[in-house]
Amino acid sequence: MSYAAAIEQLSAMAPELYTRPGQPRRKFSLDEVRILLDALGNPHRRIRSVLIAGTNGKGSTASTLASILTASGVRAGLYTSPHLERVNERIRIGESEISDETFASLYFHVQDTARELVRDGKLPQLPSFFEVLTTQALLYFAEAEVELAVLEVGMGGRLDATNVVDPLLSVITDISLDHTEWLGATIAAIAREKAGILRRGGTLITLAQNAEVNQVLSAATAELGARQVDAEAFLSSAGAGTASSYTVQALGAAVEVASPLAGAHQQRNVALAIAAAVTLASAHGLPITPEAISAGIRQTRWPGRMEHIAKGGVEWILDVAHNPAGAEALRAGLSGVLSEDRPRLLVFSCLRDKPVGEMARILFPFFDHVILAPIHSARAASIESLEAAARAVGASARSAGSVREALQLAQEGAPGGMVVVSGSVYLVGEARSLLGSESGGIK
Repeated sequence: MSYAAAIEQLSAMAPELYTRPGQPRRKFSLDEVRILLDALGNPHRRIRSVLIAGTNGKGSTASTLASILTASGVRAGLYTSPHLERVNERIRIGESEISDETFASLYFHVQDTARELVRDGKLPQLPSFFEVLTTQALLYFAEAEVELAVLEVGMGGRLDATNVVDPLLSVITDISLDHTEWLGATIAAIAREKAGILRRGGTLITLAQNAEVNQVLSAATAELGARQVDAEAFLSSAGAGTASSYTVQALGAAVEVASPLAGAHQQRNVALAIAAAVTLASAHGLPITPEAISAGIRQTRWPGRMEHIAKGGVEWILDVAHNPAGAEALRAGLSGVLSEDRPRLLVFSCLRDKPVGEMARILFPFFDHVILAPIHSARAASIESLEAAARAVGASARSAGSVREALQLAQEGAPGGMVVVSGSVYLVGEARSLLGSESGGIK
């Protein structure tokens, strides 16, 4: 079967977090993922791994750590979600995405195995979109004999499909309220779900944050007899946001930190990646050097995070801020970039389960005009709800009929100015594709 057929089948799968009206919510179970993996030869037991959970920053941390490993000469796998433009982005070894041919082969192998298990009564249902991709990634990494796989948790931690592995390290990035209908209505409840990636006698890499989060993580670490490593030593001594390049001490030497990932919040993600790298070197013998840490940070690629693109006489900034915490981080990152001397426009959309009003309050007042765009997702917020959010904060806004039209309107409305595209991964992914495929800008 072809790659196109694999993508068509994947695209037809209902999102695992949301069901159509009248349908029961899907129940997730690691036991089901383990049954599938067992039938496939338990690939997750043949690889060493690092598991990274959190609300914001886990993808940036994962990509930075994987880049450090690659710069160290380690054959490193990287599994992240969601993707921006192509699903292959989620599964990488070193700097290379999984090929279309290999992706299709693994996809149908996983699906055929799952169907046999359902037919034989060993599985109650076929795996979800995310469970299929996670299984593919674990198979790919095992067959390619990676030395270490860096796995980003999809949602939560305790019941996430990635949590079938027995990680060398568990990393938890900043935690805030998100996916409350699944993870709990309080920050403490969400932190407990994230702490589910920690293992008895294991190691947790984290940074101090919300007091309730700190308490939950400390209690979980103590209960499991685990070790907690604070990454604070790898933050800029000058203070977050005060320097784009700085030096920290790691593995007995000075390490220059110059990440291409913009925004003060990225300093925390980079610090977590450094702490993980240092622990992998000192406690697990990986050949990581101070020079490789510096080079890996500098060579990190993670598109759609305060990404700057100059095109069509406009400076575009693409950022996937998809919840209030992400919007706050974006606003902080833009505070020294936006200028009142030139046009400032925002192209915005988000999913309906997000607090649209709160995100509008955080972002919309920073711009001269907001263009609201529809996105291709069953979970998309309606244009009417976006318009209501704009009215509630007194923002000048208009609606577009498509993402392409939204970009065209923004380009026409901000000659020589800046356009920020944010609010949803779906929006940023489509905008990035359009900007990349058009010569000279959106026509």
